[in-house]
Amino acid sequence: MVDFEWYRSFVAIYKYNSVSEAAKIRIMTQPAMSQHLSSLEAEVGERLFMRTARKMMPTERGKQLYSQVAPLVESLEETTLSFKAACLPTLSTIRIGSAIEYFSENILDQLQNFKTCTISYFGEADHLLDRLKEDKVDLIITSQKCQIPGIDCIKLCTEQFVISAPKHLQIPPVDDLKAKEEWLLAQDWISYGLELPIIRRFWREHFKKRPIIKPIHTIPNLHLILRAIENGAGISLIPTYILKNSMDQTKAKVIFDALNVQNVIYLAYKSKNKHVPALNDILEAIMQKNKRIE
Repeated sequence: MVDFEWYRSFVAIYKYNSVSEAAKIRIMTQPAMSQHLSSLEAEVGERLFMRTARKMMPTERGKQLYSQVAPLVESLEETTLSFKAACLPTLSTIRIGSAIEYFSENILDQLQNFKTCTISYFGEADHLLDRLKEDKVDLIITSQKCQIPGIDCIKLCTEQFVISAPKHLQIPPVDDLKAKEEWLLAQDWISYGLELPIIRRFWREHFKKRPIIKPIHTIPNLHLILRAIENGAGISLIPTYILKNSMDQTKAKVIFDALNVQNVIYLAYKSKNKHVPALNDILEAIMQKNKRIE
């Protein structure tokens, strides 16, 4: 027997030409979405999509099935949401937790498009997760993957950190990785925290060891770290999205481009609120903007 959820997943894949994007929109894991499609194809007896390197292309049977089921699925979803509305928790205001830098660069310019009121809270990943567990926020944007019962977590994007330095700093013409490490160790580093959170990951990824660094300045704000770099105070790792929007190229530059480190950003919220329309509207708006950027 065909499961209605298989049709919902099929329609989402058709609309976004991607299993991963459909999974994000439906707030599911990618393997679960793929399983829905495989089950539906087995039931239909034909392939519904051709898998290419970049996107899912519907077959003729897929196009025919979409034209038949899409109106029915949309109608049933609207009816289901109207039934659920009466018993869903009321969230007339959505409380959003985020690092202030990510919020400033990627969320602030979307507020006018949100269909509900919001209250914003800023902090580090551990602090934001605690607020979510305690029901003090409804949604967090975090670099910490949540694997806690009762909390749903989906990947939003991957941010890239690169080494930023004052424009006047002379960079040695070295290709050897060991020589680059020695030079970097000799520089004044500015860190986000005393534990060198992103610097430690960078060092382990490229040099396979812990960094022997004592930061000359510790500033828990990436925008202010960039300003300090532009003023000549030292070097640090800065996300490329901040550099793109905020770096003064007459005062700062990126060095050793190939030496970078990535950080995954997630959206997390209480499972009990996953069908709340106001929350879903904001989730979709955030994910859609990220898709346009990518």
